[in-house]
Amino acid sequence: MFQLFQVLKVGDPRAYRTSEGVYNLLEPATSTPVENYVEHYQRDALEFDYFATPTDPATVHESERLHQEILSHIPASAQVVLDVGCGNAWVARELLPKKEAVISFDIALRNTTEALRRYPAPNHFAVTGDAFALPFRDGSVDAIASSEVMEHVPDVPLYLENLIRVVKPGGTIVISTPYNEAIQYSLCIHCNRPTPLHAHLHSFNERLVESLLAPFPNIRYRMVTLSNKALVYLRTHGLLRHLPFRVWKGVDGLANRVVKKPARLVVVIEKVNRL
Repeated sequence: MFQLFQVLKVGDPRAYRTSEGVYNLLEPATSTPVENYVEHYQRDALEFDYFATPTDPATVHESERLHQEILSHIPASAQVVLDVGCGNAWVARELLPKKEAVISFDIALRNTTEALRRYPAPNHFAVTGDAFALPFRDGSVDAIASSEVMEHVPDVPLYLENLIRVVKPGGTIVISTPYNEAIQYSLCIHCNRPTPLHAHLHSFNERLVESLLAPFPNIRYRMVTLSNKALVYLRTHGLLRHLPFRVWKGVDGLANRVVKKPARLVVVIEKVNRL
């Protein structure tokens, strides 16, 4: 049976366990990329309910298709899955019946606490910590999912370095992020500085991701684009939501060949197993 101490870097994880069952290992990263970013995301999770169901059916449909795409890249053989930036813990909801262990990891204690409350299971573990200093041993998990996180992190290379360090040789990392997003700003009423909407700091495409992954010699990767914006704009979800995933993906791919406007980029990284 899987035990959390097998993958954590701390000696006795029980010393960090909250009364709700979360292992709170949040410590300042050795090199803090942006001042107070930890405090920002702790408060963000208190002000905004990550577990609330979106009211727009088009948004619900897009999220479901993105989740299906991500899950399709998690190998069936991967038994210990780490969800970095778990948010509403949809990865745990989907994978707990199929895996030996799912670890919901988030910078916000509120999210990890709620993740355990919503999806209690003996193979579900929750850890609060910093993605810039993941508190897991090198090569300790079979697969990592990190959905809609990369656009938020101040130091993308450090974030990628931690993910690649923690996954086992032969393991898989699946990342999703908005594709070629136009970053918009508003003026903060508190500090009178331009502030990116939705806290999105970066916009990614294939060329930028290639440059970010180039320094890592022990990986191979591929990229997938999906969720055609024209289909979303035309409100086709009422029809397309009834299609099986593979059929929907074919329709979406055809639309992106006609009008190349994908909304999402999925990056699948495989860590090379060097003997």
